[in-house]
Amino acid sequence: MSARIFENYADLAGELETQRQAGRTIALTNGCFDLLHVGHIRLMQASAREADLLVVALNSDESIRGNKGQGRPLVPLAERLEMIAAIGCVHYVTSFPEPTADGLIETLRPNVYCKGTDWTADQVPERVTAEKIHARIAICGDQKSHSSSELADRLGD
Repeated sequence: MSARIFENYADLAGELETQRQAGRTIALTNGCFDLLHVGHIRLMQASAREADLLVVALNSDESIRGNKGQGRPLVPLAERLEMIAAIGCVHYVTSFPEPTADGLIETLRPNVYCKGTDWTADQVPERVTAEKIHARIAICGDQKSHSSSELADRLGD
């Protein structure tokens, strides 16, 4: 099974509303997912267990460059979308250009907003937005011991 790709998250909102009307719950997680590694897979698998459907949102190439600097991402958005869509527990994949996921959360209105274990519920940058739409925050995945940035640095050696 391949997840459906919606490059613009606003285009996904209607589809998710249809799923909500059918009684399905929605989990959302997001990240760069540049140089995909086992920590990413574990985050997505744990996030998928939080609801009936999993949406994974990827930072745009431009927003990654803004956060991580020139030379990143190593894998362009179109390819990252395709790779994430091929992961069995993922139902929908989208992207967002903003520096935070606040607009994404407000538009998609997930039941659960999932973040990795490098966060606590109180530290999640989008906590106020999630609370505003009554989304539960779930901390998911294994302990943060993998990093795309560290992999990129090792490849540069």
